[in-house]
Amino acid sequence: MARLGKIFTRTRTRTAPTLALLFALSFASVVAAELAYTGPRDMGEMGAPPRSETSGLAISRRNPDMLWTHDDSGGAAALYAVGTDGRARGTLQIGGVTNEDWEDIASAELDGKPWLLIGDIGDNDAKRKSILVHFVPEPAAEELAGAKQIAERPTATFRLTYEDGPRDCESLAIDPTERALYLLTKREDVPRLYRAELPAGPLKSADLKLRFVGFVPHIPAPTALEAAIKGRLGKQRRRPCAMDFAADGSAAVVLTYGDTLLFPRKGKEPWAETLAREPIALSQHGLPQAEGACFSKDGSAIYVASEIMTTLLRYDRK
Repeated sequence: MARLGKIFTRTRTRTAPTLALLFALSFASVVAAELAYTGPRDMGEMGAPPRSETSGLAISRRNPDMLWTHDDSGGAAALYAVGTDGRARGTLQIGGVTNEDWEDIASAELDGKPWLLIGDIGDNDAKRKSILVHFVPEPAAEELAGAKQIAERPTATFRLTYEDGPRDCESLAIDPTERALYLLTKREDVPRLYRAELPAGPLKSADLKLRFVGFVPHIPAPTALEAAIKGRLGKQRRRPCAMDFAADGSAAVVLTYGDTLLFPRKGKEPWAETLAREPIALSQHGLPQAEGACFSKDGSAIYVASEIMTTLLRYDRK
């Protein structure tokens, strides 16, 4: 009897990890089926930004058929509205700030209001003592009718410092439920995820600390052939250059120079856990220097744009 008990114990001990693995594989299969995307397909030519250096992309929270974008460093301190067909819809001049190195844009509803977040976060040489995120109220589409220019000043500017020193970064996302900003670094061998929580209450400019919360270890590495080639579609292809969270918190998308990567989330787990798992690699975008990516408002599509080509791409959920 004792021997049978030992056999049962050993069997049970061996079975538990097996069951856990089977559960994980089953979960992954279900998620992959539910979050399968087709494409990308060409939606049209981007009518903005004027220098055609699309460095960030965000969906409008007020107008689901509209996107926001901006030029890279040295461009005008302005955001540009384009339709989901790429056509120019208007310009929002941002007063009181400069475009030192705008690398990403995000959008979110916070405290019942729609906001655009401008990520002045680029730092190629990792020398900036601090970086900036500007919060600007999103205008209504009718204010931009006729591709007009309107002006706005940031309601709040957050000055961010990394807890462990400057980092180059081009990827910004916000979780409005947590009231937290997330930044994903670019030039490390293994990208690092940082988080900064916004103060409670009405938005007001403040200094915030970016805390390291985890690695993102499963970004596809270049092949041996690619690694031998200089440039963004060669050995640099794994560098993250944009990130967005689905509005319902169900997934994250990370764009690299080579891939569009989907990270399904389990419930309300920490984003660090979601991004630590192996992603679903969508069909390659094929764009040179792809730097802008975002979900549609309902999460049924993902838009991708390049800093060199004016083509707007879209993936659609099956």
